[in-house]
Amino acid sequence: MASTQTPWWKDATVYQIYPASFKDSNNDGIGDLGGIIQSLDYIQSLGVDAIWVCPMYASPQIDMGYDISDYEAVYPPYGTMEDMDTLISEVHRRDMRIILDLVINHTSDQHEWFKQSRSSKDNPKRDWYMWRPAKYDADGTRHPPNNWRSNFGDSTWQWDELTQEYYLHLFCPEQPDLNWENVKTRQAIYQSAMISWLERGVDGFRVDTVNMYSKPPGLPDAPIKDPGSPWQDAGLVYCNGPHMNMYLEEMNAILAKYDAMSVGECPFTPDRQRVVDYVSTEKRRLNMVFQFDAVNVGIGNTIKFLTKPFNYTLVDLKTAIAGTQNLLDGTDAWTTSFIENHDQARSVSRFGDDSPQWRTRSAKMLAMLFGCLSGTLYLYQGQELGMVNLPLSVSIEEYKDVDSSNYYREMVERSHNDPTAVQKAKAALQHLARDHARTPMQWTSAKHAGFTGPEAQPWMFVNSSAAEGINVAHEAGDEFSVLAFWRQTLKLRRQHRDVLVHGQFDLVDAENPRVFSFVKSAIHGSVRTLVVCNFSGSDSELPNYDGLDLSAAKALLGNVEEDGRYDSPREGQRDSRLQPWESRLYIL
Repeated sequence: MASTQTPWWKDATVYQIYPASFKDSNNDGIGDLGGIIQSLDYIQSLGVDAIWVCPMYASPQIDMGYDISDYEAVYPPYGTMEDMDTLISEVHRRDMRIILDLVINHTSDQHEWFKQSRSSKDNPKRDWYMWRPAKYDADGTRHPPNNWRSNFGDSTWQWDELTQEYYLHLFCPEQPDLNWENVKTRQAIYQSAMISWLERGVDGFRVDTVNMYSKPPGLPDAPIKDPGSPWQDAGLVYCNGPHMNMYLEEMNAILAKYDAMSVGECPFTPDRQRVVDYVSTEKRRLNMVFQFDAVNVGIGNTIKFLTKPFNYTLVDLKTAIAGTQNLLDGTDAWTTSFIENHDQARSVSRFGDDSPQWRTRSAKMLAMLFGCLSGTLYLYQGQELGMVNLPLSVSIEEYKDVDSSNYYREMVERSHNDPTAVQKAKAALQHLARDHARTPMQWTSAKHAGFTGPEAQPWMFVNSSAAEGINVAHEAGDEFSVLAFWRQTLKLRRQHRDVLVHGQFDLVDAENPRVFSFVKSAIHGSVRTLVVCNFSGSDSELPNYDGLDLSAAKALLGNVEEDGRYDSPREGQRDSRLQPWESRLYIL
């Protein structure tokens, strides 16, 4: 008989760690595995159940470790395989779990597999990657096989002089795509990238670019949406190819042997049924996926940076969140709740107000919102502190990410260095760049935010907000801090998991342009909760909810400081006036 016990990962909160930026244990300016090990007690104190460690594998670091040259080795500045064994053991000793990043759409061009593949057309590993001949004009001009734009700009095709063919790279030229149609390639991937780590005790994987492995037959051109560029956004063309289900079923069969979990990164998938098919319990493909509906609110249509800050409405955000929450309605699927990760700017700066006056309260509001959504909750390092984006005054030279530098260079070239266009590009990066998530974790207000020793030179610019109180040491001693609020939120989430983790989500007052309200209803029993969030820097009226009687409602949590520890309702808690960035959680 099948077990009815809820899998551990459904009730879990997962804390994501970006190794280079988390904690430096040897004062060389780069975060490392030793720093993670030293910080496990702090991580456990948050009330999380698992950690997700971003790529710590051997890598040339063109894309911060997502270009892997050896799946079975550690990037030396981070540590050794022995350090990884210690980390796995120490996580388990604290009754937590550990998942790793699984990056298998592509490798580094320095991986031994690719070195062999590009050595000659006759090499046995030639077909392990995606090679294609050039196209030629009538006048003999060489062109790539199609017009796809890479995720980091320019063509997805790189010409190889030695063998006179192009290879496909959906990301950097140094990240060639593997050929998943080759059975031998898949078996080698499974053994080297998955089984070797499952045997060492990891509890699952966050699967990078999980829907890109199967490419469409013939590799057709993408529709032209950006006439000013020869390269076109092709995500909807190359994602979710014809063999994806088979590949995921093969991977899941391996994971099931180890009772390991999977969460897939699933961009460019607007079809709800396709997502349900990926994460259906019955289909046995993935446990859950990250959909990007919420974090993509306000980004550009063809290039994410081609927008302006806060280019969205609250209704846009509500619709996006409802779409991922409603994945559970009438299905055997599962979903995720997240608003930050290593690829996103800080949520307080994007969806709250990062001014000194309101950043603490708006960070708490976002904590309540995403902490009360159904699905597995993912919390990114520094999010629990309310970390914010780098200020606009920081030089563009401090932006290290390849995505940022490529975009800025492209805009300079397209505009012929027009000052207005360049300033607009810088503003877009200050709002949306991945760099903001990758600044060092802020442990103290001391030099370098306590991330590394005072004499060391951090690999990445340290945000000045650490000296303004956004750091672990300061917030740990403040019962009204964002850190304290996250701990309280996670405690309530655990206590009321039937409704907060597993409950049905229903928007109320959906068209309200300032207040985000939703009801959660327990699947079993009659418990319901109401969450109210004022997404405004001014007072708003508490909506008049049809069919909801708040007269007997109990306030479980609020983010206005005079609420004390928020564990009991106060007189006036049901006031009709919502203060700026105020949020409330009621049990009905």
